Amino acid sequence: MESIKEMKKVISDSQIIAFPGGFSLGDEPDGSGKFIATAFRNPELMEAVLDLLYKRDGLALGICNGFQALIKLGLLPFGQIVPQNRDSATLTYNRIGRHVSTMAKIRVASNNSPWLSGFRVGDVFSVPISHGEGRIIAPPSVIEKIIKGGQVATQYCDDLMKATMVSPFNPNGSTQAIEGLISADGRVFGKMGHSERWQEGLYQNLSGNFNMDIFKNGVNYFN
Repeated sequence: MESIKEMKKVISDSQIIAFPGGFSLGDEPDGSGKFIATAFRNPELMEAVLDLLYKRDGLALGICNGFQALIKLGLLPFGQIVPQNRDSATLTYNRIGRHVSTMAKIRVASNNSPWLSGFRVGDVFSVPISHGEGRIIAPPSVIEKIIKGGQVATQYCDDLMKATMVSPFNPNGSTQAIEGLISADGRVFGKMGHSERWQEGLYQNLSGNFNMDIFKNGVNYFN
């Protein structure tokens, strides 16, 4: 309980909460996502997160396994922490049946979020991905609602900058080429690609725009 109280205090002193990527629990199926989601269903942490988002004008971000946690909590696509059911969206095994580690082209499909406010719809970035379970699936009615609500944030795209289901451009077979989602109000953003894995001097033998600076956008929201 001491760790829960300390975490609640840290969240209460913050404007942004971010759920990082990274393997844990031997990367068993849903490993990190299950662990994070279970922890944040604690009533005190639930209250702290929702207070940050809706009483203190805060933001939430999840990358890779962190994205998985946001979906399992319900923060994506609903913007609230809700129970999962058989119709919930989820991230499952890549269609090729194994881990993928490569660069992927990501197209901005919406900038209706503080995290995406510095971009234009249609901007394309090259982002490293590394995951075994990155394919978003959900019942057609749920996907349709996400699309109509403008919650598809980013999509895998081809060399013509068109969203695609074709491998290797879409490395996991994600439905509607979805790479990232936002909540309806844009406060919560989750994505599979590791935008944090960039700094000056990397990827010298590759072409593309690698600096998808969602972090700068998020911080600028509070300026």
